[in-house]
Amino acid sequence: MKKTFKIIGWTILTPVLLVALYLSAAYVLSRISVAKEETASADIPLYILTNGVHTDLVMPVRNQQIDWSKEVLFENTKGRDTTAQWIAFGWGDKGFYLETPTWADLKFSTAFKAATGLSTSAIHATYYRGIRESNDCIRLHVDSAQYARLIGYIRQSFDRDAAGNIIHIVTNANYGNTDAFYEAKGSYSLFHTCNTWANSGLKSCGQKAALWTPFDKGIFHQYR
Repeated sequence: MKKTFKIIGWTILTPVLLVALYLSAAYVLSRISVAKEETASADIPLYILTNGVHTDLVMPVRNQQIDWSKEVLFENTKGRDTTAQWIAFGWGDKGFYLETPTWADLKFSTAFKAATGLSTSAIHATYYRGIRESNDCIRLHVDSAQYARLIGYIRQSFDRDAAGNIIHIVTNANYGNTDAFYEAKGSYSLFHTCNTWANSGLKSCGQKAALWTPFDKGIFHQYR
């Protein structure tokens, strides 16, 4: 009987301890800062934007270095609004993006695949006419060399067809009239989340970031 209770106890306790360890590591490592790379000519504006769960990297639709609309086409959005001045990129689990519009729609299979890295990923691109700073939207500046590294980081995150074109996901799961989904490289997991991807993007262009974080709060803690 004691052995049975011990097995039951460890069966219950083990996942609780693993969750506690995960959350503790996330808290501690997200408080350790990766320092900003100093530059004398940071004149290109960027933003980090959160919806309370997910962090997007926001940048000008076009400047002298790149015109994102030539690759991430306006016509892939419902609105096809060519007046947008900003574009936001987020990376995440394809199942969550396309099959889980609300938490009530979450399936166990989707959550299991996302947590274990067994599913595919997608990039969510959203066009904006304007961006306003707030607690959930913080403005940054980079120079041309730093921006070139960020461009490379984002472009390398797209999956591509045989001709080298990014792959538009045709779906009715769009969030509005100004966004679209694209096939992406990599797999989402508990250790590589949408916010981990955004945090790595900040590191790629020499901006302040967390050592590691699976949550948006870890990123925004560095800027508050």
